[in-house]
Amino acid sequence: MANRKGTKARFGSIRLLPSGRYQARYVGPDGLTHKAHTTFDTKGDAETWLATIRADIVRDAWSPYGSTRGKSRALTFGTYSDKWLAGRRLEARTRAHYRALLDQHILPTFAAVPLKHITPDLVRDWYATTGLSTPTTRAHAYGLLRTILGQAERDDVITKNPCHIRGAGNTKRVKKIEPATLAELETIVTALPERYRVMALLASWCGLRFGELAELRRGDVNTKAGVIHVRRGMVRAAGETIVKKPKSDAGIRDVAIPPHLLPMVREHMLKHAEPGKDGLLFPARGGGHLAPSSLYRVFYSAREAAGRPDLRWHDLRHTGAVLAAQTGATLAELMGRLGHSTPGAALRYQHAAQGRDMEIAKALSDLVTQRADLQET
Repeated sequence: MANRKGTKARFGSIRLLPSGRYQARYVGPDGLTHKAHTTFDTKGDAETWLATIRADIVRDAWSPYGSTRGKSRALTFGTYSDKWLAGRRLEARTRAHYRALLDQHILPTFAAVPLKHITPDLVRDWYATTGLSTPTTRAHAYGLLRTILGQAERDDVITKNPCHIRGAGNTKRVKKIEPATLAELETIVTALPERYRVMALLASWCGLRFGELAELRRGDVNTKAGVIHVRRGMVRAAGETIVKKPKSDAGIRDVAIPPHLLPMVREHMLKHAEPGKDGLLFPARGGGHLAPSSLYRVFYSAREAAGRPDLRWHDLRHTGAVLAAQTGATLAELMGRLGHSTPGAALRYQHAAQGRDMEIAKALSDLVTQRADLQET
């Protein structure tokens, strides 16, 4: 007989609620308890719902995302993508990036569309009109859509991933990076306020990222040995400052400081760094981590003074990488200095350094000319 505490069914259980309606739940193939997202007028309706769920399990068509009658067949991309994102272990900055891609580029089209109704044609139509002026963001959005639908396929929520646009997840660099020349770098550093000059020099000559520079502490800089110990970085996500270890072991590294910079580094530590071993090397004026916007305000004026309005702060790192490659640094040495875990990025700098080949050829010819001149005399 039924009672107010509940009645056990052959599959699942049915509970009579104080409201007089019935609630149904069951243990799924995943070992977890699932319940209907709605209640039922009668016990018979609840039993019918449980029977439908059991039939789905028997024919291997069950999905943990659909617990109400027919709901598994109408699971929308919006619901599934929210669950997918919530279940991923991601860095805060990556999570914020995925959330922005979903909210701004993917969900406006796909949020209410049932997963099984997302076809290759629908994906192609969306891609043809999405992010045309921002190719990198467009590629990231497509890659995220493909990844989420790929998981839906592995979860047996859909039979096949509809994302089949060749090369859509890749993007070519729109802007060819032109590293700063030594003369331009000198102008930029001179035009910066004094408290930011060493930061620009270390970004250039040591190839440090902004987040690595912003988190440098006094204890990370050994001016006697001429070495910077990179152990952490700072990132901003959703308006918060987060200090974390580098993404890969390669990011944890010791970077030698070019000797000509050491006097300026020592002077900066005396004048502008926070006190104590854990004091920030490049703090904000009011203390704490320097915000990117505070640096960019003065950097933009400095790059204009150098005639390089196209130069980004991160391009200073590229400048240092190319300079290192021009000294003859090997691929392994570049990877170690820049904190790269794969050779792809370091190879770009070696290729850039090879642009000096014409200069080298000219210099070789000059040697022959000089020899001829000496023989004539």
